[in-house]
Amino acid sequence: MLAIEKDQLKNDIWEIAKKFDNHRSGLMPVLQHIQRKYRYISSEAMQEAADAFRIHPVEVHGVVSFYSFLSTDKKGKYIVRLCRTISCDMAGKRDIARQLENDLKIKFGETTKDGLFSLEFTNCLGMCDQGPAMMVNEEVFTKVTPEGVADIIENYRRRFGPTVSQEKEVQHAHN
Repeated sequence: MLAIEKDQLKNDIWEIAKKFDNHRSGLMPVLQHIQRKYRYISSEAMQEAADAFRIHPVEVHGVVSFYSFLSTDKKGKYIVRLCRTISCDMAGKRDIARQLENDLKIKFGETTKDGLFSLEFTNCLGMCDQGPAMMVNEEVFTKVTPEGVADIIENYRRRFGPTVSQEKEVQHAHN
């Protein structure tokens, strides 16, 4: 991590911590912000959060490792989470999982080469009567069909444009 990135990370953490008077109740908002902005929680971020809240780094690591929506591994810009409950299973989750893997060309637990999508299973999304259900970041999709998966993925690609690596590929192809 570059020095300027470390400074930005430190500023991000301390700015949010200040809103909570550096009380440990602000730890989760800090971690959620770091996860959203940086797509993972680095050891540097955990140490800085521990310093900001005057707690031991092991406590911060315990929180990060406990919650599935927080990660020490860098994730894609868009995290696709498929519900793995029995009700979604009965509604056709296996077909949705297969379609996601085919469309993204990755397995669950992996991230696409362009860094755009990560694919994960998650526990209940609270949409048991509308399964199969999945989320892309914080947007929930219900009654998902295999055909609908392609539309959802393509919509994210169109809506948010090419990634940096795709832009480099296009530039390289034109040179």
